[in-house]
Amino acid sequence: MPQQYVPEIMTELREGIVKMPTVIKRASGIKIFEKEIHSVIFTTDIAIIKNTNADAVIAVYPFTPHPTIMQAITMAADIPVLSGIGGGTTQGSRAEMMAMFAEAQGSLGVVVNAPTPIATIRAIDEVVDIPIIATVVHEDTNIQALIDAGVSILNVSGAKKTAAIVAKIRKKFQKIPIIATGGKDDDQILATIEAGANAITYTPPTNGTLFAEKMAKYRDAEQKKHEG
Repeated sequence: MPQQYVPEIMTELREGIVKMPTVIKRASGIKIFEKEIHSVIFTTDIAIIKNTNADAVIAVYPFTPHPTIMQAITMAADIPVLSGIGGGTTQGSRAEMMAMFAEAQGSLGVVVNAPTPIATIRAIDEVVDIPIIATVVHEDTNIQALIDAGVSILNVSGAKKTAAIVAKIRKKFQKIPIIATGGKDDDQILATIEAGANAITYTPPTNGTLFAEKMAKYRDAEQKKHEG
């Protein structure tokens, strides 16, 4: 069948949004409660979250998870939020409470760090009805133990080894949903998809970088105006 024409609506005020690499559309996607997710933007910047065409946002950060951060992101986002709830330093009952709060605020899933103890994952699984997403950073991670504890989705973040880790997991676990970091260019993203990733996380330029680009345009326009 010929490809259908897709009408597109865009305004001048919104044309500068952070767009996901189009190659990500080749990923199969993951359906969570009938919401299909291919691209996942990795940021906690509310301004970027409000101005992107990503299917979802993964909101994890290198600090102890806090309800006010989670609340601010879920309130601002108009796309599904996968909320980080710790698991490395933040374990046990505190991780459980963060998971419950994430669900109450409308998060579509909760993300636990790689060092999260199996006992903590089991405890989280008992108190929430949204998917637990476990971060995988090493090829020898015991995937079966994570699944048995209640993990529904894997989030592979292995830097240069990401595609290889994904391929190893996919060889043994054909059906487990995998989100994975895509890398810096289309070739790396495609390699990760071909290795078996169902969805891709994308790290956008920083707010400072984006603003610097806009300011350069403003200065150029101002220069031309004075030259004219």
